[in-house]
Amino acid sequence: MHPLLKRQISKLIGGDVNPPEFENFFQAVSDAYTQADDDRQLIERSLEQMSIELTERNRQMRHELEERRIIEQELLREKEEQQVLFRRLEETQNQLLQSEKMASVGQLAAGVAHEINNPMGFILSNLNTMGKYTDRLFEYQKAQEAALAELAGQSEPARIKAEEVKALAKSLKIKTVNDDLFDLLTESIEGGGRIKMIVLNLKSFARLDEEELKEADINQCLESTLNIVWNELKYKCTVAKEYGNIPPILCNPGRLNQVFMNLLVNAGQAIETQGEIRIATSSHDGFIEVRIEDTGCGIPKEKLSRIFEPFFTTKPVGKGTGLGLSIAYGIIEKHGGHIYCHSELGKGTCFRVALPIDNELMSD
Repeated sequence: MHPLLKRQISKLIGGDVNPPEFENFFQAVSDAYTQADDDRQLIERSLEQMSIELTERNRQMRHELEERRIIEQELLREKEEQQVLFRRLEETQNQLLQSEKMASVGQLAAGVAHEINNPMGFILSNLNTMGKYTDRLFEYQKAQEAALAELAGQSEPARIKAEEVKALAKSLKIKTVNDDLFDLLTESIEGGGRIKMIVLNLKSFARLDEEELKEADINQCLESTLNIVWNELKYKCTVAKEYGNIPPILCNPGRLNQVFMNLLVNAGQAIETQGEIRIATSSHDGFIEVRIEDTGCGIPKEKLSRIFEPFFTTKPVGKGTGLGLSIAYGIIEKHGGHIYCHSELGKGTCFRVALPIDNELMSD
């Protein structure tokens, strides 16, 4: 008889738990208990096996999820790297296009400067010669006037003729012509000299496509560039210059002119009505420092850290490409130098360019 059934009957009736008259009944119940035990053990073994299989499946799923997470992170990292490479490629391409444009501008400026320089040379030469001839004509005219005055006192007809000549000179405003002629020649020679200076500045600025390094005077580079962009500044800016006694440095003058042009034009555009641009140079600690400071609107603090990023601009849409300062940064970096910016909103902006005097990077 099944032990559990035996205990239950013993508790219920006491004494003999297997009376003969109930033997068959108890045996049937005992068999049912035994079968139930077998079924329970089978179920327990099945549940245990299922638990083992579920645990293993969970472990496999966790492993697969971890592998998937690693793969997704790797794909995300590769995507970010591709985006960085794409941005760098786009930046390089745009800088190349900008450099090609500036080189084309340089070539055009050089061509225009050459075409203007030749005729301007003989115009100035002719004006100077005309000035000398005019001095001779004035001297001759004074001699004529003295001779007429002397002849007028010798006879009446001579006096009458002298008065007629004097009247003719008055009607033709010869005195005014004489006075104006000297001024006109002087102003024309000064204007020609200014054109010649502009041509020289154009030729200096046109060295953008030159890759040859040469010693250059940074003060002269600034002065040439300032003359080129003066038309952009003169209506709303005064320019204060404090050029220091600085040594020449080995550099690419055309590229540095491009940097100075960007900084000066930006300074002018930052001034809305009237303001001042201050340009100063100095040398200390093995570097030449160029400071270009304006009294314009300034740059917001939250945007200041991004001004050298390609395509970032604080100007209105259509007013800037966002490449000027990034290209300037690259040019100064290639020269082994540094460019810094300090700005206060509503007060103005100051750019400092530091260039090494003994430039081993450029000489290599």
